[in-house]
Amino acid sequence: MGQQELILKRATRITPSGELKHDDYDVLCGDKVVGRIMKAAAAPVGTPWLWTFAYGAHRDYSTTYGYAVDREEAMKAFAKAWRGE
Repeated sequence: MGQQELILKRATRITPSGELKHDDYDVLCGDKVVGRIMKAAAAPVGTPWLWTFAYGAHRDYSTTYGYAVDREEAMKAFAKAWRGE
């Protein structure tokens, strides 16, 4: 599963106030959602973007989530962890 191309797709999640949540993305491998990248409400200083594997998609991985300075870096970190590097 880790060798297929990863695709970032804007998620269509709605906030409790009814607004479309921006800065929230699903990570797909083929047609399956394998993770999520989003701007977190609470994150370490200077790294507001959270990346995480979806539940069930992380069985053989030692790193399943992390934080990054921007969305592009979060995707790079996700891909690196997904490949098991």
